[in-house]
Amino acid sequence: MTGLVQSSVTCLASGVDCFQIALSAPRANALEPDLLAALHAALDKLETSGARTALLSGGKNFSTGGDVGRFLEAAENSQAVEYARKVVPALQSLVLRMIGMPVIFGCAARGAVTGGAAGLLWASDLVMLSADAFVQPYYATVGFAPDGGWTALLPEFIGLPATRRWLLADARRDAGDLVALGLADRVDQAPEDKAFHDLAKLDLEVALETKARLWDARRKTAVQDRLEAETEAFLRRIAATDTHTKMARFLGRQEVTPNV
Repeated sequence: MTGLVQSSVTCLASGVDCFQIALSAPRANALEPDLLAALHAALDKLETSGARTALLSGGKNFSTGGDVGRFLEAAENSQAVEYARKVVPALQSLVLRMIGMPVIFGCAARGAVTGGAAGLLWASDLVMLSADAFVQPYYATVGFAPDGGWTALLPEFIGLPATRRWLLADARRDAGDLVALGLADRVDQAPEDKAFHDLAKLDLEVALETKARLWDARRKTAVQDRLEAETEAFLRRIAATDTHTKMARFLGRQEVTPNV
């Protein structure tokens, strides 16, 4: 495993193996191609490990989503769409893999969970947050279209009106808000330990059967179609001049001059 993602197997108090996936990349675990590839490699390793529980964590900040600086650099070199094709489909397929795998995923998140990184929360079965954790879309700020399941998964979880208001307002939701919305299980000063504890308490056979029924073929197909639609919308937006301007302003710059 690369230095961007660490993996190991821990035996829970119940005697069940738990596969740990810890993001440890620069720039607050920004979702760039190498990190996304490392996460897919970790899921490959999980599939062959035989573990049926997993814990995803990310250190001080879980992940700040797509690296706006790298998107802007690509735009300056007239390669914004090409770069996005290396990032967004990889994230979308991570979300699909997580909901489809016969594994109960726990997620322990601290600090920022922004942009598409929230998709890793949406795809998890059990979510524990530290008190300083928060989720914010940032799409309206930087001009991107939502990805990671913000429109593919979230409306089914909290309803279409609540999802629409959240995205249009580009609002920050803190850990308590996320629990109230049903998007996290609880807030704890040691979310990793709490996730291990709650994973160990599960009746694993019942939990896996429940997950399989919730994510049946019909629902997974619908989510896949919506994720593909998110990707196409993202590619359209990343090509737009106003998106490049918003990225530059977000990073404290005044303009973008593409190299043509």
